[in-house]
Amino acid sequence: MEPEEVLNTASSTSNYANTRKMNRKEILETKRAINQIIKSASAVKDHLSLFPSFRSYSRNERGDKLTSHLKKCIQALLKENMEGPYGSEWPTEEKVKRKEMVSPDARYIFVHSANTNEMLDRNAPIIGFVHYRFTMEEEMPVLYVYELQIERCIQGKGIGKFLMQLIELIAKKSRMSAVVLTVQKTNLLALNFYLTKLRYNLSSISPSVIGVEKSYEILCRAFDHEAKAKLEADFSN
Repeated sequence: MEPEEVLNTASSTSNYANTRKMNRKEILETKRAINQIIKSASAVKDHLSLFPSFRSYSRNERGDKLTSHLKKCIQALLKENMEGPYGSEWPTEEKVKRKEMVSPDARYIFVHSANTNEMLDRNAPIIGFVHYRFTMEEEMPVLYVYELQIERCIQGKGIGKFLMQLIELIAKKSRMSAVVLTVQKTNLLALNFYLTKLRYNLSSISPSVIGVEKSYEILCRAFDHEAKAKLEADFSN
């Protein structure tokens, strides 16, 4: 090998190493920025305070601050709505959900039945709730909806849609790239609600998209082009 060739090879190797080093640095900086966004969003004690007009409808709670009464209400509503879709898997899944329920990362918005004056009564029965968290999916900050539960007798009256609109407002205000959620395939009403009424999309990592057989689908709504490219399934090809 000629001296000039040796020099060129060494120079190429050095440039490659520098490029890898820069890429690694950029990746770490991006992850730190995303983690800071998630940390800032999670640090907000009451996300409803960002939207005063909604405060007469619901209230915000943390998973590790739930009272015994609230825990019982959540467990009862989960059992009522989810025992059917999960079938024989429910006893195991119920234990998982009880653990998720009290996580410090869990955030809740509760809906109470209105009194005759249509004023918020925090002691009134809970008729629905949404459990959400701020996390990362595909290296992007997202608001993940763990649960959206409404009493059966008032389903179909717009409360679920109202809560999801509020969730999307919170996500955007908190600088999240998308709202993500999981739905059981056997829960046909929920699938229709998200896919048809709210026009959510299959996630790029949903089991059916990546060719894995599971009992659930992952859905999402991305807020910008980069998030859509990474998080939403592309069926154009």
